[in-house]
Amino acid sequence: MADTQTVETEPDKQPKSVRVVLLALMITMMLAMLDNMIVGTAMPTIVGELGGLEHLSWVVTAYTLATAAATPVWGKLGDMFGRKTTFMTSIVIFLIGSALSGMAQDMGQLIGFRAVQGLGAGGLMVGVMAIIGDLIPPRERGKYQGMMAGVMAIAMIGGPLVGGTITDNWGWRWAFYINLPLGVVSLGLISAVLHLPKKRAKAGIDYLGVILLTVGITSIVLVTTWGGSQYAWTSARIMELIGIGVAALIGFVFWQTKAVEPVVPLHIFRSRNFTLMSIIGFITGFVMFGATLYLPLYQQSVQGASATNSGLLLLPMLGAMLVTSMVAGRVTTNTGKYKLFPVVGSGLMIVGLYLLSTMDTGTTRFTSGVFMAVVGLGMGCLMQITMLVAQNSVEMKDMGVASSSTTLFRTLGSSFGVAIMGALFNNRVQHVMAERAGALGSKITEKSAALDAKSLAKLPTVAREAYQHAVSAGVHTAFLLGSVVAVGALIAAVFVKEVALRGTGPKTEGSPEDAAVQPPVVEAV
Repeated sequence: MADTQTVETEPDKQPKSVRVVLLALMITMMLAMLDNMIVGTAMPTIVGELGGLEHLSWVVTAYTLATAAATPVWGKLGDMFGRKTTFMTSIVIFLIGSALSGMAQDMGQLIGFRAVQGLGAGGLMVGVMAIIGDLIPPRERGKYQGMMAGVMAIAMIGGPLVGGTITDNWGWRWAFYINLPLGVVSLGLISAVLHLPKKRAKAGIDYLGVILLTVGITSIVLVTTWGGSQYAWTSARIMELIGIGVAALIGFVFWQTKAVEPVVPLHIFRSRNFTLMSIIGFITGFVMFGATLYLPLYQQSVQGASATNSGLLLLPMLGAMLVTSMVAGRVTTNTGKYKLFPVVGSGLMIVGLYLLSTMDTGTTRFTSGVFMAVVGLGMGCLMQITMLVAQNSVEMKDMGVASSSTTLFRTLGSSFGVAIMGALFNNRVQHVMAERAGALGSKITEKSAALDAKSLAKLPTVAREAYQHAVSAGVHTAFLLGSVVAVGALIAAVFVKEVALRGTGPKTEGSPEDAAVQPPVVEAV
């Protein structure tokens, strides 16, 4: 087991610096969330200069794979060797990957450097959540939920706008270089004012566990990325990946019961609340990323909105999410009660997704905005509460793996959401196009069911109207599926047990979460 020595710091040292630390954490969180959105906007320009259009998807896939595989490892390293050093290391790796990506001379180099960037990115969000978990008791943590939700909203709305502006005025390489000054500021602040226990673990790293988990996660992400697009779902390649992934994950679970210092200690899943929050997080990721992908497509293709300001199209959903998250945080801080929010949030998410599934070619922007706001209200109740309750359900020594596991489940949920909703959307669009526009419709959507604004403008009137009906039908199917999946989150939320948050006073004797309510010991570094 890890051997940790701690010394108490001056009582007033940490409170004075906590706001500066939070500023640094929010900057780092912004780095993690903005990257893909800025780079996504720059991709057409990148392909135009570097070539390699056939490898375009790997620029995103390499980053996603590396991030997902590294996430649980960073969480465990933080628990074993100290949060501060591990977090700063992940930022440095992310910045190195950013600098190298900006200097890439061909598509192969860019893909490789994006993988390096993804390895660092895996520790950014986990580090932010785990450090907040160390510094701020759950009872007080609710007050800061609005900050985190605000960063998320700014990233989603501002990402495409910033990416377009940078690419047009400075060149695509600055889509990566922009991370460097922000990262340096974050590193400087964290180095100067963050004070956490310095840990030294006697046990070595569980290399076999890392390998098995990486293989399993990589296989899952590749199945969800390639299935239904590059390969048929029933193809030999997809079946092989499924087999490898299942075998690796079964082996991983078995090995975690034997390892001295397991990457993901299975005992954290004995907590009912932790397991339920992992399920809710997976479903929230499934729904959220599907919604952010297909809502702009619907509004551009059917409602004639401009693609340039695509991030602004999500403002009703993200604004509602921000407001609800702030309210939920305040109520949780003031009352110590939180079970209401997962239940209400899941219910609103089900209703909102069902309403979105009713949109057609005649739905106004105001109506769709109201529907999006309902979904946003639901997500706002869930986004930060899931992490808060998950962290409160484990011992302090497992804070890192709890944060990384919750983040990983949300990441995997988003991968499944985009893949499954995408497969249904594509099939429905192609079917309706063939129905309404015959052979021409089938030819138009043969390569992709998602047409950009230029391609759409070139279509004959009949084909364009057919495509608008097809997109409406595809969105209906995708969001109806999301509504059904969200029922699982509601069922899980009903079974959540309201355990006292750290800092709320006496804990309940005999509770399985008793061990979670012990305050951390802090030392000056």
